[in-house]
Amino acid sequence: MKQSVKLIHWTPRLLCILAIAFIGCFGLDSFTPERTLWQQLLAFLIHLIPCYFLTAVLIIAWKWELIGGLTFLAAGLGFSPYLFFHNYAINHSIWMSLIVLLILTVPFILAGLLFILSYKIKRQHTRH
Repeated sequence: MKQSVKLIHWTPRLLCILAIAFIGCFGLDSFTPERTLWQQLLAFLIHLIPCYFLTAVLIIAWKWELIGGLTFLAAGLGFSPYLFFHNYAINHSIWMSLIVLLILTVPFILAGLLFILSYKIKRQHTRH
């Protein structure tokens, strides 16, 4: 496998792992001294639901790049309007809402595009 093909192969996988880990960090706010240990653990597991979904998509994308890429692309683009308007309702700032959108959804949109690109490049290399 050529170096450029390896780079296209591994970049979306690494990007997804890092983005999922970053989103998982938001679950840490469920640990507060006012709750019992079991309430905190339950809240933490609930906060991680997006990570479960994204990890499942990553597992699919690892094996079937086109399907996973399209799913990441759809998830990133589909979640963007909700995330933007939700944040805008909280902070009333277009720029702040766009920054949140950039941080949380663009990595998955980019990963989806890279998975699709990787699929197409590998498909071209197997034909020749």
